[in-house]
Amino acid sequence: MSDNVAIITGITGQDGAYLAELLISKGYKIIGVVKDSANINKSRLEYLSVVEQIEWQQCKLTDENDVTNLLEEYKPTEFYNLAAQSSVFKSYQDPILTLSFNTLSVATILECIRQTDKTIKFYQASSSEMCGNVNSLPITEDSTLYPVSPYAVSKCTSFWLTVNYRESFDMFCTSGISFNHESYLRNENFIIKKILNTAFEILEGKKEILELGNIDIKRDFGYAPKYVEAMYLMMQHKTPDHYILASGRSISLKEVVFYIFDKLNISRDKIVVNTDLYRPNEIMDIYGDSSKAKKVLNWEYEISFLDVLDIIIDESIENRN
Repeated sequence: MSDNVAIITGITGQDGAYLAELLISKGYKIIGVVKDSANINKSRLEYLSVVEQIEWQQCKLTDENDVTNLLEEYKPTEFYNLAAQSSVFKSYQDPILTLSFNTLSVATILECIRQTDKTIKFYQASSSEMCGNVNSLPITEDSTLYPVSPYAVSKCTSFWLTVNYRESFDMFCTSGISFNHESYLRNENFIIKKILNTAFEILEGKKEILELGNIDIKRDFGYAPKYVEAMYLMMQHKTPDHYILASGRSISLKEVVFYIFDKLNISRDKIVVNTDLYRPNEIMDIYGDSSKAKKVLNWEYEISFLDVLDIIIDESIENRN
């Protein structure tokens, strides 16, 4: 066991679970922060067989006393902030909640670290949604941010707070600007998991069709466990910075859903486009350039998304039997 102690917020989600698994394998003591310790979804951590190695702590991330007490009790060497209201669709339905939590939680954590122990390394989970409507592709670390949803606006604010604390207070604050990254452990409200689950329900006779919004949009999709590796590498690098995490190419949602349905031998006629599911302000195409992460961090990523889909489909079939 090393002397490293990592606090992880959002630990019950996809990225949090894979990050906990990775850090435990490297000898870290893991503190999992949750909003309600009496109601923890441990399914992903149980799936990865790491749940018994996590110490749980209830904490309100927007409360300075709570966060300060957390830091003083556990004296972490690293703090990974993965917690957020992360649904773009929900951010249109409740923009105030999205903006208030996603920005205030980051401001609170950063300020409490500054006041308590500036040697704590901080990681902020940023998003490609911050880039929004850009004039040129691929997205790089130098691209102009142009958020087009309340979620994206909140992530931009959190990102710049992280940069500001790094530059103003000489703190180790780093940020991963992650493009879509998927796995079997992805939350049900994300599009790839929705497509897969509905496809299986059609096979099982539980549903007749899959309803989707705009399937002509193109996104840069990657494999979550590899993106989590990059998060860890950022925190081990001697100099804090921010990095694009991306596969480097986009694929249309139409190609993704056709691939899944064809692989499972489901008729494409079962796919129904519903314009009511269109977002108010949609990004049609976006992809990133992760050259900086590959060069500076020695991060390796060369997986096509169709290969990722094969991994997720096979894992889904295995776990449904």
